[in-house]
Amino acid sequence: MAKKAKKLHTTKGLELKIVNPDAAGIDIADSELQVCVPSDRDGDNNRRFGSFTQDLRFICDWLKACNITTVAMEATGIYWLSLFLMLQKEGFDVVLVNARDVKNISEKKTDEADAEWLMLLHSYGLLKASFQPDEAARSIRNLCRHRNNIQKAASKSVQHMQKAMEQMNIKLTNVISDILGKSGQAIISAILQGNHDPKSLAQLADPRCKKSKEEIALSLEATWDEDHLFALKQSYDQYKFYQKQIEECDIKIEELMMAYSATMDTDMAKFVKTKKRINKKNSTRIDVEKYAYSLWGVNVMQIPGMSANSIMQLIGELGHDFVDKFDTAAKFCRWCNIVPNTKISGGKILSSKVPKRKNPVGQIFRMCANTLKDSKETLGFYFRRMKSKDGHMQAIVATAHKLAKIFYTMIKTKSDYDASKVGQDEKELLKRKIERTQKALEKLNAKLSDAA
Repeated sequence: MAKKAKKLHTTKGLELKIVNPDAAGIDIADSELQVCVPSDRDGDNNRRFGSFTQDLRFICDWLKACNITTVAMEATGIYWLSLFLMLQKEGFDVVLVNARDVKNISEKKTDEADAEWLMLLHSYGLLKASFQPDEAARSIRNLCRHRNNIQKAASKSVQHMQKAMEQMNIKLTNVISDILGKSGQAIISAILQGNHDPKSLAQLADPRCKKSKEEIALSLEATWDEDHLFALKQSYDQYKFYQKQIEECDIKIEELMMAYSATMDTDMAKFVKTKKRINKKNSTRIDVEKYAYSLWGVNVMQIPGMSANSIMQLIGELGHDFVDKFDTAAKFCRWCNIVPNTKISGGKILSSKVPKRKNPVGQIFRMCANTLKDSKETLGFYFRRMKSKDGHMQAIVATAHKLAKIFYTMIKTKSDYDASKVGQDEKELLKRKIERTQKALEKLNAKLSDAA
């Protein structure tokens, strides 16, 4: 593990101590990798390598020959990933750093100067490593992100279907809430098979539909243009293809989760499944609740707002041991980018805003928080209380912050969700509000009597 910076008290004042003498710096690019080691390790201590797999092996061999134990590199796009993984496999302690944190202050910017600057900062322990999950979690994360991309593509296909139907003046969206539900898919399939009789098509709707068969039939009187029917068919086939891909993706993710869970030593006898209602649309078919318990030793599905999809993504983004990498819940929430970055100067607060950067974990907690806007749980009351004070967007951030703290604390302490510890009881808050209002009313009555 790379060491952090240390200060030395000398006769000339404070000085920084070299804490990582066997450090190297690597500047990453698409086709070239610039590697710098201390000048006493090699005559040519700042070398340029290619980016092919063979070049990555040459880098590892050269660093071993130079007795390097720890390496610092910038997170540039995705170009760092292959070298990062290979260096880890070869036993090097790799520190991946944000490019904004290591901006070179030298007069001339070159790859050689950047690599040397990285090596220098790392040798003094001035670099902060970016969080990276273990390799098993990384595989799940890649497929979860791929699954999200497929879902986005599927939603685009749905929009194209709606456009094609609207161009034929098919007003199915006005009478059926979900055109890809049981009724909607039955009607669209019949249309594509050549049935263009509105009354016949209306009979395919489920009896539980709120609109009558007559209204549905009226919405299906259309022009039936060949070009729009062709576009509708292709968009519908595309949607069905994406749904099949999502199913295949779920099967592969479950295989990876099963293998990941097998490496954990968790007592599953204490696992109790929650009875939370799961939305079938776009939901995963994996029993994520069970796998999450085997990894974290606690059922995080108990937290209001948490869904199977969100937990599946958190497994990939965080891994099983993320609480060991964040000392406190406050640091975890700061990394998630769901707390304001308060700037203070001269004892005054200059600004207090959430930085404009996207963190996938923070985005997941925000989406979970947004589902609580109508909840009758304590967190739902908290959301609406924050919304009344600062608005909807601020309420999402505040509730996401609270969700992240609960999530971290439950896993850290291996304790179940306890609503009584989440916040103040809504009944108590209402009683206090009534008391304050009564006192204000008494004051107004006293003023009124004085005025009379």
